[in-house]
Amino acid sequence: MGVTYEYFGAPDRASAARVPPLIDPLDLGELRERPSNSYISNVKPETVSAMVLSLLGDTPRESTPPLELVVLHPAHAVMQLPPILLEVLRNATDEELGAAAFIWSTVPDRRIPRDAYLLYRMLHDWTAFAHELHRAGDQLYCLMHS
Repeated sequence: MGVTYEYFGAPDRASAARVPPLIDPLDLGELRERPSNSYISNVKPETVSAMVLSLLGDTPRESTPPLELVVLHPAHAVMQLPPILLEVLRNATDEELGAAAFIWSTVPDRRIPRDAYLLYRMLHDWTAFAHELHRAGDQLYCLMHS
């Protein structure tokens, strides 16, 4: 079984730290209540951050701000993504999303789709998610669990 990346919004790090994994292995698979604003993906948070900031922003991939660790637990971790990521996504145009998706489709990575249209749809979903988080006054976090 692989790692699941669940992106969600929270007003601050303390609130983000209290978000439990979708299924708690210690409770024998008991489902947990989810934040209303979550987005599950198979794309790693460092990949999302680097690709969005380099393709839609003006940040070179090697200069992408680091993710910040919020919680490290044996069964899961919560990371905060750079706040600028939401701003870049909210300000992206459809044309920029299309160009970014095309370029991203040429980057070899077995965990993401290689089809530019699928990447465009994913980026479009991310922009809608960024607008939703902005309206709620939330920052972007990622819960990683296996």
